[in-house]
Amino acid sequence: MMDRRSRALATLLPALALAGFVLAGMEPARATDAQLQKQARRLLGAGQGVYVLGSDGTVLVDQAGDRPVHPASISKIPTTLALLARYGPDYRFTTTLRAPGPLHAGVLESALWVEGGADPFLVDESALRIVQALQARGVLRIAGGLRASGVLAFDWQRDGAAQRLRRALSGDAATEAWARLQPDPRALPLPPMPALVIDGPTTGSGVTEGDTDLLPASALPPVLLAYHSPPLLRIAKALNDYSNNVFAPLAEAAGGAAAVQAFARAAVPAAMRAEITLGDGAGADPSNRLSPRATVALLRALEATLARSGHVLTDVLPVSGLDRGTLERRLDGEGEAGHVVGKTGTYGEYGASALAGALRTHEHGTVYFAILNHGVPVPVARRRQEAFVRALLARWPTQAWPYQRAPLEPWAEATIDLPPALAPDRAAP
Repeated sequence: MMDRRSRALATLLPALALAGFVLAGMEPARATDAQLQKQARRLLGAGQGVYVLGSDGTVLVDQAGDRPVHPASISKIPTTLALLARYGPDYRFTTTLRAPGPLHAGVLESALWVEGGADPFLVDESALRIVQALQARGVLRIAGGLRASGVLAFDWQRDGAAQRLRRALSGDAATEAWARLQPDPRALPLPPMPALVIDGPTTGSGVTEGDTDLLPASALPPVLLAYHSPPLLRIAKALNDYSNNVFAPLAEAAGGAAAVQAFARAAVPAAMRAEITLGDGAGADPSNRLSPRATVALLRALEATLARSGHVLTDVLPVSGLDRGTLERRLDGEGEAGHVVGKTGTYGEYGASALAGALRTHEHGTVYFAILNHGVPVPVARRRQEAFVRALLARWPTQAWPYQRAPLEPWAEATIDLPPALAPDRAAP
């Protein structure tokens, strides 16, 4: 029997083959832009890694482009690629609440079973919406505590997730989260926060296979509620915008770091595969390594994967000066805001600071770049990165990306299913 990681690798095989097909023949031509090459050395420093490539295949800048260094959160690019290739942009993670006991007079006479589905965006707003949905169906009290299984994270953390979820369901959620659920979040006073009364213990960690994973479907208790996360594309966009390290559970959803690394290596030309090492998919592992040119190849692979579903890089990576988060106040001046889509990476402890992305030009089509600084203080590295990207913007006329921020917060795009068979006062079989 295959374990979960082996199953993930098997699931990725068709996507691996497709990625190899997409990138066939993408070994770039060896040509450089002498002016930009000099600016790279002057603005970034000799030996600092930078690689710039036009979509026409022209290498515009190559300085230590094949040298792998710690990429910090640039590691999230291959994780995003592997997730979208495996699941597709519309995939939703499902957290399932089950009722093994009957429901009488608003009381569920058993524990509430919570099956985690590796949802990285299960947060206070989610819990409050779940309580509202259950109360609307007549569920007011849980007599037997809360029992967790599967892979459960809550408010960006796995440790103690079941206890934190229980507290939120019991009315101990963030006031700010409750305000965001109101028609006018600024209106005061807020109505009372919805809450379930939960008696009994909390059992199960919600981080490993549990009882519900081992039971055949026919033996499982009835579903009380199914909470479906926002679409994967929206989750990845939000987490990339803020570069949140809750990406670690997302990497596990893609099969773990080994699966993401295998996929990333298959998605780039053969000469670059040894330039990709991933100990995790979020950026914290000290063994992580990417080269600038492999980073650019991964950006192009991500773009190709998105294009197959009618999406573009701005749907999954932050846009400078427009999106809240890491690029909100970077490259946000006149002629800059909206012109750069990319991903930041920062891990001062490892001496890592990075910026990778793309801009639109007339001369070379989309121009992709990766700047992977090492051994440079983070504030200095960021100033140098921005100076070099400004040099790129000044080198050719560029166009803003056709992009508008989504009108809804990601959690608002989650959906809830309430099976009609579990009406109030109907006993579970």
